[in-house]
Amino acid sequence: MIFPVWRLAHGRELVLGPDAIIMGILNVTPDSFSDGGAFVSLEAALRQAERLIGDGAHIVDIGGESTRPGGAPVSASEEQDRILPVFEALAGRDDILLSVDTYRAETARLAVAAGAHIVNDVWGLQREPGIAAVAAKSGAGLAIMHTGREREKLPDVIADQFSFLRLSLEIARQAGVRDEQIILDPGFGFAKDTAENVEIMARFEELAGLAFPLLVGTSRKRFVGAVTGRESAEARDVGTAATSALLRMKGAAVFRVHNVAINRDSLRIADAMLAAQR
Repeated sequence: MIFPVWRLAHGRELVLGPDAIIMGILNVTPDSFSDGGAFVSLEAALRQAERLIGDGAHIVDIGGESTRPGGAPVSASEEQDRILPVFEALAGRDDILLSVDTYRAETARLAVAAGAHIVNDVWGLQREPGIAAVAAKSGAGLAIMHTGREREKLPDVIADQFSFLRLSLEIARQAGVRDEQIILDPGFGFAKDTAENVEIMARFEELAGLAFPLLVGTSRKRFVGAVTGRESAEARDVGTAATSALLRMKGAAVFRVHNVAINRDSLRIADAMLAAQR
């Protein structure tokens, strides 16, 4: 069986398919919905990065602006001041890949120059399309996420995924991004209610029609709490691990999570089942 290879900046790459890839979340922010304020100092951020790596993360995704509903926007310079020292401290290691969680082209450019291998854009290249040119020029991996924010959505959740992400893919191709740099994210939680999120999970196989590997970020999301009855974000880790295993069985390749250890275990079970089916 031939598995796709995700091409990344600085000559790195990831084989997607035989085993689930875990992207650990590192929010260097004071107001993220789950862990805001916990890792704002460089020392705390680096300790958390080591924890994520030790627990089995393949990628650390570093963000300097909260993307939670109602999160306070920050300036580009503040975002960069928060994250660039973390990239500089972790750059050049062989045991981890680094991702920058940003929609700003200049932040992405600086982060890749500081060591990032992947650009993760929650606005799907449609907030600052110039971010696609950054990926094209640097060779960075590009995670393109679907969002329902600030626009009218189509009634059918999968049709809306195809409509939005096809536009994003056209932006990427016009900028010169190669297909092997791209992974798509259906954007669980981003202007989607509980029923919509669950429907996307139930119909996840249909996203294979986009013909790109898929990244998912269900971690501690509100819909997980709504289904499980868990109010606090930290109490949603078991529910998150269940979504990870289910989505792995339905074709997801990369999993963006807060609690790496519990998701690693659930994904190993799913991987064992998938291996037995090959």
